[in-house]
Parts: sequence; structure tokens; C-alpha cells
Amino acid sequence: MDGHVVHERASAEGAVEAILTARPDLILLDLRLPDMDGPSLVRQLKANPETCHIPLVVMTAYPEYYPREELLASGCDAYIIKPIDTRELPKRLREVAERKSG
Repeated sequence: MDGHVVHERASAEGAVEAILTARPDLILLDLRLPDMDGPSLVRQLKANPETCHIPLVVMTAYPEYYPREELLASGCDAYIIKPIDTRELPKRLREVAERKSG
């Protein structure tokens, strides 16, 4: 996507493994996971010294289950509600990454 290498995982456990191995520049996380509550994964990643510095963008089609304020308070850097405008997504992710690194 937009010249970036994307590592996709279908579970929280797989995502954590990939994040610890690949050390990505940014994490884009869908909050609906089969094996863990999305907000719990956000808190886990932000509590880990190895991953807490990585910009974390969450997305959901269920904002009623995942309140924006709760997710931002738990440490995510941006919150996106689906459906996603695919033309705007790369711009938004770039802004978050630049804000975090600058």
C-alpha cells in the first residue's frame, strides 16, 4: 500500500508476533479480532516498551462498541470509522507517522 510493506495477520496473537519481529513503522489495527478484544490489544502494545513508540491507528465498523475517547485514552494515535475512503487512508496514515516521529 502506497509503497509500504504490509504484514497482515488475522489474530491478535499473530499480530503481536509480527510486530515484535518486523518492528513496523506504523500499526493499522482493526478492533474486531477473533481472539482478543481490540482495546485490550491496544493497551498491551502501548504498555510494552518494545512497541509503545510505534504509531497505532485503529479502525472499526462498530463505533458504538469501541468509543473513540476510550481508544484514544488507551494510547492509539488515530481512530478511523469504516467504511474507509481508500484515497484518504494513505494520507491519514502518513500524517500520523510524521506527527509521531516529529
